[in-house]
Amino acid sequence: MPKSRRRLLFLWVVLGTMATFTSPFTANAKSKPQKVAFIGFRIINDALEPISNAEKMRARLLDKILIEKLEATGRFQFVTIPESISAQINAGPFIGECNGCEIDYGRKLKADLIAWGTVQKVSNLILNLNVYIASVHSGQMTYIKSVDIRGNNDRSWTKGLKWMLKHYMPGQEEQNSQ
Repeated sequence: MPKSRRRLLFLWVVLGTMATFTSPFTANAKSKPQKVAFIGFRIINDALEPISNAEKMRARLLDKILIEKLEATGRFQFVTIPESISAQINAGPFIGECNGCEIDYGRKLKADLIAWGTVQKVSNLILNLNVYIASVHSGQMTYIKSVDIRGNNDRSWTKGLKWMLKHYMPGQEEQNSQ
């Protein structure tokens, strides 16, 4: 097969794959909201100092902001995670590093999507904020976004998450401008 035909075939395969990829953020605004099981943000501490109570509180603040921003779009409805399942999640390996256990939890919770986030602390100056969303039905990741933030304080953490949502989630721009 000539090189130009192989390139064309490759292009068609890539475009076909992209066409079948559906992001949780591109759902029709008139459709029923997707049920999301949100595990919360976890701090990955690569710094030498221990995780502070302020950082733990910041992670809970990010939880609240993510839920509020996504619910405000009308496209997502967050499911309550019962204490028994929350205890299982906390006792097991980290979500996203557990060979698909997050999908199993999403099924138990009758969710369409399972979501979680991480804040990787390299130092008090350098941090990385990540949000992950997977389809419970397909088992595939549908949203993986990351932003680097500078500064270990409430303002930098919340600004990083709001920036991510504004720039990487269609339709969120209006919500963030309010």
